[in-house]
Amino acid sequence: MTVTAYTLAVLLDLFCLFLGYRFWFQPAPAAAGYGVPADPRGDARAYLSVKGLRDGTFGLLGLALLAFVGARAEAWFMVCVALVPFLDTLIVLRNGGTKAVAFGIHFATACVVLISAGLLFAV
Repeated sequence: MTVTAYTLAVLLDLFCLFLGYRFWFQPAPAAAGYGVPADPRGDARAYLSVKGLRDGTFGLLGLALLAFVGARAEAWFMVCVALVPFLDTLIVLRNGGTKAVAFGIHFATACVVLISAGLLFAV
């Protein structure tokens, strides 16, 4: 179970880094994948940059906690950070996104993050 817990945590952290990268360097497709399309040439440029910074920072912080503090700190971090995809679900729904994206991507991600936290607590 230890290998599974650490592997899932690392994959989730790396995924956050990927999302951060994508919002910085491929903002239009990243926004469409998020569920609320935005034009990076217009007013949405700041939103897309902040989203990329947020996700990338979460990924780096998660990896740092896992490497330098341990599984329990990473687990608590994931419990706290699970709030973000839960609220992303509401953001997508409130802004005209589909239920499939809101629940199939964001809500499901929040659940996986909480499962990862549970596995890390069990280590």
